[in-house]
Amino acid sequence: MLEFSGSTMTPRLDSLREALVLSPQNIPLLLLFGQTCLDELSFDEARAAFDRVLQHDPTNAEAKLGIAGALYLSGNISEAVVRTEALVKSTPSFAEAWILLARLALAEGDQTLAAEYYQNALELNPNMRNPVLDRDIRIESPATPASVVPAAESEAQESSEEFDGDASELTDLERPEVSFASVGGMEEIKEEIRMKIIYPLKNRALFKAYGKKLGGGVLLYGPPGCGKTLISKATAGEIQANFISVGIHQILDFYIGNSEKNLHQLFQLARDNPPAILFFDEVDALAADRKDFRESAIRTVINQFLAEMDGNIGSNEGILILGATNAPWHLDPAFRRPGRFDRVIFVPPPDEPAREAIVTILGRDKPLERLDAKTLAKRTKEFSGADLKSIFDIATERVLSRAMKEGRVVPLTTEDLLQACKGMKASTRAWFESAKNYALYANQGGFYDDVLTFLGIRK
Repeated sequence: MLEFSGSTMTPRLDSLREALVLSPQNIPLLLLFGQTCLDELSFDEARAAFDRVLQHDPTNAEAKLGIAGALYLSGNISEAVVRTEALVKSTPSFAEAWILLARLALAEGDQTLAAEYYQNALELNPNMRNPVLDRDIRIESPATPASVVPAAESEAQESSEEFDGDASELTDLERPEVSFASVGGMEEIKEEIRMKIIYPLKNRALFKAYGKKLGGGVLLYGPPGCGKTLISKATAGEIQANFISVGIHQILDFYIGNSEKNLHQLFQLARDNPPAILFFDEVDALAADRKDFRESAIRTVINQFLAEMDGNIGSNEGILILGATNAPWHLDPAFRRPGRFDRVIFVPPPDEPAREAIVTILGRDKPLERLDAKTLAKRTKEFSGADLKSIFDIATERVLSRAMKEGRVVPLTTEDLLQACKGMKASTRAWFESAKNYALYANQGGFYDDVLTFLGIRK
């Protein structure tokens, strides 16, 4: 049995401890508990949890990384380096391990090596970009001319002037051609979005009489590949609104103050072109929990984001702010207050009728013969929309190979699609393994009740 020191008495850790007493061999739960202990600086408990994982699964890379992280945070740099180097040697595609190795190199004063490790991580996963590492590596690297140092005030001023331009330089206004008709299923989600922006547009006087404004914030969360981005574009297409897609690379900047300025300019672009949809994909990267960035410049970006959403800086009338995330548990709780992301919508994997609709949509404009969308929908339980598209891609490649050999168009059949889905597993299952633990043991205010309902669990 895993022993707990009880040194960190937070409600979340207490809940996780109680859960582990009931399920001491639950590896996803142990990993979640270990990471939470690291967040709360309870290193001994974290180490014990990760060791427990390795007893059941000696090859578990997350647990090995967790132990190395605990050693690093507790000041045992040398052992952390040895363990992390062994981890990247055995699992070279593990971007998180390269990130830790970069931190360790910085701790040892080797900025050149840190930059090399950091670059390895970004090549594996560009979403691993970290503003703190960006700053620390570049500030102290003499080879980087963009370093911000006190003596470079004139250069910083030039950079500030450069970013005073039009926000359209950061992104493009888009008028998507897709509409709700292009999205299979998701009827409840469509209705939520209609209430937020479509109905107010069509019935301005009626909504104004009830004090309801046009726009607001909606947070979409759920497993990857289930249509969060598509439904966001379709919303813009449904009302012929301007669509502004925002990525973290368009916001973060090395110069102090420019990240906040970039964010403001994108909001202003939406305010100048209503009705508009401002879409933040992977919004947790810009709306992360501020307690994780106690001494980081990203805190001011998060504060700027909150102020822009509140409308304190400019009116957000006519703007729908859509955020999509696979990891809502990483969001700062302040973003879920009224007036911000006050509608939180769970986007689950499509049910059988939705899968049938998606299959029908995916089959458009393809040389199909005898497509039985209902049969394919029954065979693909828990599959995401992205999984279904993958089935079509695999089947199409196989049929295309035959067509090239025969020199003619070979129709794609249901049998080809069913053959392609053999051996495929639903990509959503891994997400639900993590989400289930958050929903059961870190569900303050019932935020993840929809996940429990989908899984058929009563807490």
